Amino acid sequence: MSCGKIRTVTRFTSPAVLFIIDLIVADLSYFFIKLTECGFVFSELDMGKMLVMIPVSAVCFSVLFFAGRVYKVAWRFSSMADFFRLAFFTDVALFISHIAVGLLTAERTLYITGFLLHACVCMLCSGIVRIFVRHTAMKERSARRRRRLLEEGEGIRDFGKTLIVGAGGAGLRLMGEIRTEAFFEKCDPVCFVDDNEAKLGFFISGIPVAGTCSDIPSLCKKYNIKTVFLAIPSMDTSRRREIISLCLEAGADVHSVPSFAEIMNNKKSSMLVKKVRIEDLLGREPVNMNIESVMGYVENKTVLVTGAGGSIGSELCRQLASHSPKKLVLFDIYENNVYDIQNELKRRYPSLNTETLIGSVRDYARLEQIFKSRRPDIVYHAAAHKHVPLMEDSPNEAIKNNVFGTLNTVRAAHESGVQRFVMISTDKAVNPTNVMGATKRMCEMIVQAWNKRSETDFVAVRFGNVLGSNGSVIPLFERQIAEGGPVTVTHPDIIRYFMTIPEAVSLVLQAGASATGGEIFVLDMGEPVKIVDLAKNMIKLSGFEPDVDIKIEYTGLRPGEKLFEELLMDEEGLRSTDNKLIYVGQPIEFDEEHFFSRLEELRVAVEDDNLPVREIISELVPTYINPDKKDK
Repeated sequence: MSCGKIRTVTRFTSPAVLFIIDLIVADLSYFFIKLTECGFVFSELDMGKMLVMIPVSAVCFSVLFFAGRVYKVAWRFSSMADFFRLAFFTDVALFISHIAVGLLTAERTLYITGFLLHACVCMLCSGIVRIFVRHTAMKERSARRRRRLLEEGEGIRDFGKTLIVGAGGAGLRLMGEIRTEAFFEKCDPVCFVDDNEAKLGFFISGIPVAGTCSDIPSLCKKYNIKTVFLAIPSMDTSRRREIISLCLEAGADVHSVPSFAEIMNNKKSSMLVKKVRIEDLLGREPVNMNIESVMGYVENKTVLVTGAGGSIGSELCRQLASHSPKKLVLFDIYENNVYDIQNELKRRYPSLNTETLIGSVRDYARLEQIFKSRRPDIVYHAAAHKHVPLMEDSPNEAIKNNVFGTLNTVRAAHESGVQRFVMISTDKAVNPTNVMGATKRMCEMIVQAWNKRSETDFVAVRFGNVLGSNGSVIPLFERQIAEGGPVTVTHPDIIRYFMTIPEAVSLVLQAGASATGGEIFVLDMGEPVKIVDLAKNMIKLSGFEPDVDIKIEYTGLRPGEKLFEELLMDEEGLRSTDNKLIYVGQPIEFDEEHFFSRLEELRVAVEDDNLPVREIISELVPTYINPDKKDK
């Protein structure tokens, strides 16, 4: 049936048209019942009763059906309750009609068999009409969404033979979408799996529950499954990770049913399911942030973000914008990235007061002018050079930007009376083996020292590697997989802690809301992940077999790179917070006068690439492992 014909059918399903159809059905079925009673002999048919039934049924149906709001039902979204309501009012209307016809024709006997037969035929025909209306409306919606998919350039995805994990409410809803949405046109659901053994052998929406989650590999092989849908929203992270691993081992493409909030935030049909990402395989539960505390802290405040165009800085701006600040100031040296986030914020939050400023944290005069004129209440300092190998080759630039850029920003914040200053740090600052980590440790020391001499609350937030950030291993692996490999890993035993960008930013915002000054906030990042396992999972998620379709090559540790990272130094210890996944490291005391004196010597040294800056770094950061001395 063409789209034009479908629309024509749907137009004739208004309450008035359905009312006329119901009358015709009632009268024709009454005529049929009476005809059967007289053995299909037309001469014995009582036409008087037929003529009386037509107006009587019209009155009864109009009064009862409109009073019972039967014609207010949107049959496109109908349920069994709507069909039961239709059956109830049909029975009542016919019962009253039979009584009225008997009284008007002086027949005092109600033939129960005739009435029941009339009611059954009438309900059956009326139900078929509604089912037809529902079916045609759903076809019309599917045709519209198909056109929209093509217009949006998404196309129709070929899911092939499909296995659904979870034979509960979410699985049942997913089956409904598969049968009605154009997005699932090329999807062939074969079976369910569910760990509730009581469901085994039963059929859900016509599809068998063929086994438990442990049977996924064998079922994928048996039925040649191409795609697995995860339809258990309440599944904990560890169990989810196990099931995804089973699916990947079976060579299946894995998608999950998104949360209701995700669907509401993204109206595209592609959000009916989402492809499982590498984030779903992290070794811990996601961080939950106390939104109310952050909202109360940021609301109606002027907030400045340095490095606003970076991966962390831009996400900070997104989340801050949703918490109703009085003004949001974006500061960055690289105009292209900050221009993008500026336009995104204007589009998503048109009423938000934003200002985008170009400049470097190395330029104290520029910072001083901005801080004095804008008077920020809160500062999030995310500007930094962070690429470890590049900073090993250009240590002076790392020091200029990270150390003295932070010192400039701290001084400007102090002099302009900023209430709170939050600096982004890294786990590489702990016992650093590279210049970048050592510069970040110096930044932490600057923040802790200035917290003692200023009314501003200075804090640092330390976390591990951020998935998807600029320069992280994930985009590198994605490019290498897209190019057909090889995927390069520095060492087979190298491990890292990982978190998502939104989680990292949530931690930063939580720190800003709960800080009292001088703390280093640390996230419990769960179990570390082997980079080679990460590479293998990414290859599997892309539909390839590691070391078969895509090779993995080991290139050796890069300059300044550790086999593993640490989140705390031995002296720091941990103090818990209200959020069970967020901790506070205790400040380490150091000779501040000596530190700042040597810092000025470092300021002079970085202007000459021939001077041994790493020796000065070793004095400023005792835990720094100087590769020059190590080689000797």
